[in-house]
Amino acid sequence: MDHFSYKNGEMHAEDVPLSRIATEVGTPVYVYSTATLQRHFRVFSDAFSGLNALVCFAVKANSNQAVLSTLAREGAGADVVSVGELERALRAGIPADRIVFSGVGKKPSEMRRALEAGIKQFNVESEPELEALDLVAGKMGVIAPVSLRVNPDVDAKTHHKIATGKSENKFGIAWDHAPEVYNKIKELPNVRATGVDVHIGSQLTDLAPFKLAFEKVVGLVKSLRSAGHDIEHIDLGGGLGIPYDPDAETPPHPLAYGDMIKSVLGDLPCSIILEPGRLIAGNAGILLSEMLYVKQGEDRLFYIVDAAMNDLLRPAMYEAFHHISPVTEPGDNAQNAQVSADFVGPVCETGDTFAKARKTVPMSPGDLVAFKSAGAYGAVMASTYNSRELVPEVLVKGAEYAVVRARPSLDDMIGLDSVPDWLSD
Repeated sequence: MDHFSYKNGEMHAEDVPLSRIATEVGTPVYVYSTATLQRHFRVFSDAFSGLNALVCFAVKANSNQAVLSTLAREGAGADVVSVGELERALRAGIPADRIVFSGVGKKPSEMRRALEAGIKQFNVESEPELEALDLVAGKMGVIAPVSLRVNPDVDAKTHHKIATGKSENKFGIAWDHAPEVYNKIKELPNVRATGVDVHIGSQLTDLAPFKLAFEKVVGLVKSLRSAGHDIEHIDLGGGLGIPYDPDAETPPHPLAYGDMIKSVLGDLPCSIILEPGRLIAGNAGILLSEMLYVKQGEDRLFYIVDAAMNDLLRPAMYEAFHHISPVTEPGDNAQNAQVSADFVGPVCETGDTFAKARKTVPMSPGDLVAFKSAGAYGAVMASTYNSRELVPEVLVKGAEYAVVRARPSLDDMIGLDSVPDWLSD
């Protein structure tokens, strides 16, 4: 469910007409719904009632300060993968003891800042990282809490670029090697094992791979405890998918996901950490764009919009599907008047294509369209490729909206460059 719907013939974000945002802010522009963010977080959290669960929003999905602040007020923790995301989470009001630090390439400087802040744990992905963290913590005179991210060698059955749980992926510690590394932690003076971490991929639409991975992890926890390791919690990661295309995929409801986890845990006394990102933010945002031109090619129709792959990278990078809806509500006869068109952007790449042969109502220059389910991995992956201004972001609450990241000017963008003295003569 989301809060983007037609009212009086026009799509609104909650109670704000999208045409108003387009006129006052310009396009392309990301638009987020506060009500959707809140609802999705609450529905997910409620799925784990009865468990000692910490829900840490995956900041990589959407790192806007207004989005993070909204979720912080709901009680969210944060899953971060860089010192930049750590600072964003802290400044948004997320307590350090509700922050976990993931990622395969943490720098010593990032480890030091996270230890200074007092985060809940590091999700460690290799022995060299573990040794580096022990060294940094030792110099600071502190003990670093760690969970080893284990690689269960489970096929997540998702896009190969977002699958992370197979043995050939760069993530985590090999399953058979994990007990040995936990024994190593006991020998290091400045790290302490507090949990086990697993994350097998993103946009999963089937519970079976989750269940297989989680069953293996529960077995590992029992084995580690028998060997004398004080394992307090399991970090189950994120990855539950959303229905980008309801006709092609029907991801499980969070309640079904929660029931499966409760069943797998059984009577194991253990707290859990969960790291949803897309599930919370994905359907809470759209990318609003304007039609520039209608171009009739030799064998296809092109709808050229002012958004581009630098604004929304997912279709070019993952062949991802996004519903593209006209902001003006189609009439009763729209189904009979449909055409087939390629939605493309202005960037000089053939890959700057959002959809091919998409069935849609006839459209004209100046019409507005909404790329749905764009609240996750949209603005965070945007760039200034082709020297296009970075896309702005708007947050709606009821009948109000605020620009929560302004569109930088060309002067701002070019001003980040500098010309050396030898070129100034």
